Amino acid sequence: MSGESPKAIFYALAANFGIAVCKYAAAAFTGSGSMFAEAIHSTADCGNQLLLLFGLRQSREPATPLHPMGTGRAINFYSLLVALLLFFVGGAFSVYEGVHRLILREPLRFVYVALVVLGISVVLEAFSLYGAIREIRKGAPTKSLWRWARETRDSDLLVVAGEDIAALAGLAIAFAAVLLTVVTGNPVWDACGSIGVGILLMLIAWFIAREVKSMIVGESASPEMRREIETFLRSRPEIRSIISLITLQWGKEVMVAVQCEMLDYEHSRTMVEAINEIEAALQARFPVVRWVFFEPDFVQR
Repeated sequence: MSGESPKAIFYALAANFGIAVCKYAAAAFTGSGSMFAEAIHSTADCGNQLLLLFGLRQSREPATPLHPMGTGRAINFYSLLVALLLFFVGGAFSVYEGVHRLILREPLRFVYVALVVLGISVVLEAFSLYGAIREIRKGAPTKSLWRWARETRDSDLLVVAGEDIAALAGLAIAFAAVLLTVVTGNPVWDACGSIGVGILLMLIAWFIAREVKSMIVGESASPEMRREIETFLRSRPEIRSIISLITLQWGKEVMVAVQCEMLDYEHSRTMVEAINEIEAALQARFPVVRWVFFEPDFVQR
């Protein structure tokens, strides 16, 4: 994510804290299981954002002999923790609460308080999601949201966007469940709403965990960047052909390993100077490329 990431996360943290307080108060007044599930979800979101902030700080630690490429991928680890918390603290607990209330079938009280709080929460979460999508569009102006989610290498932005989408959809389910309970007088709807919120959270958490796991294992740079790097290298007059090209996303930065057939040079020093020039030009063109490992070779003909 961009340099504005901490600011966006701080904003989301403050918004979710306020929403959580309102939801807990509304749940206590109304006895709504859906509202209590939503309060737990907002609490989990606050903890998740604190973890993301800590992960961002860890990922900026300088390189050491133990971690010669730095700790940029630490943010992926903390993003995975967030996905697990979203699954268990948000999703599984909401399902448990819904089943519990389905058995007890406790009536709701002051339901209009719950509806008002849910409505306010929808507005705040929609504004937060708008901010996340605005950050997404800065780097991927033409991609669909689904394609971006499958191809992004920004695990923290993926988590924030996923949480916001889950929150909005969960609020819609909770609002519908409380409204149906008011209309029918049957508290089963409220319990089912809590279960529905929990299942939704677990599905989104599973998707986030799957994508982040791929980043932890090791992904290349985004398809667009890899194509641009290859096009750039092919355009260099010093290079006759590219034998192999490997890119590796390392947190917010990228490693490039390239094996090329160079033009014929009379002296090895001249070839080294040409390679140094290519590396410098590559890093100037792509500032996120921090490491370049260049191996001259030849193709058997």
